[in-house]
Amino acid sequence: MARRENSDINAGSMADIAFLLLIFFLVTTTMDVDTGLTRRLPPPAQNQDDTEVDVKKRNIFVVLVNSKNQLQVQGELMQIENLKEACKEFVANPNDLENMPEKEEIEIPYFGLYRVSKGVVSLQNDRGTEYGTYIAVQDALIAAYNELRDELAVKRFGKKYDNLPEDQQEAVRDVFPQRISEAEPKNIGGN
Repeated sequence: MARRENSDINAGSMADIAFLLLIFFLVTTTMDVDTGLTRRLPPPAQNQDDTEVDVKKRNIFVVLVNSKNQLQVQGELMQIENLKEACKEFVANPNDLENMPEKEEIEIPYFGLYRVSKGVVSLQNDRGTEYGTYIAVQDALIAAYNELRDELAVKRFGKKYDNLPEDQQEAVRDVFPQRISEAEPKNIGGN
C-alpha cells in the first residue's frame, strides 16, 4: 500500500491575514456622527457686566416642562400637540392683540417697511424631564417657526422657504427671527 501524506494546512499566516482584514475594514468604514440640535449661540459678551435685558412680559412666551413631562404654556397646562399652533399664534400676532407681543416696523428687503414681532419664546425644563419630551417640545417650537416662514415664503414668492435663494431666505428670517431662550434646567417639579 502506498503511504498517504498528511495534508495539513499551514495556519501560521491566517492570523496575519485576519489582522490585515480587520485593519482594512476599520480604516475604510465611515461612522455616522450624531449632530445634535442646531442652535445658533449668541456671540460672547463684550463686557463682563451682568446687565439684564428688559423684555416686557407680554413679549415672552413662557414654556415650562416639569419632571412629570407636563407642559405649562403661559401659565396653563397644554398638550405638546397644541404647542406648535400656540407658538405660531404668539409669534405672528396677526391681530395685534394687547396680550400678544409688540411689533416694531423694520425695513426688510423684498418686504419694505414691515411690522416684526418682538416676541421671545422662553423654554425651561425640569432636571427630571425625559429626553424624549424635551426633544418633542424643541421640535414643536422649531416647527412653528418653520411653518410661519414657509407660509410667508409661499405667499410672497410662490415657493417654500427651503427653495428660495439665500437673499430671500434671509428676508423671510428677518420677518420671523427665531428667538428661543433656553434657561438652565431646575428642580421645579419635584422628584
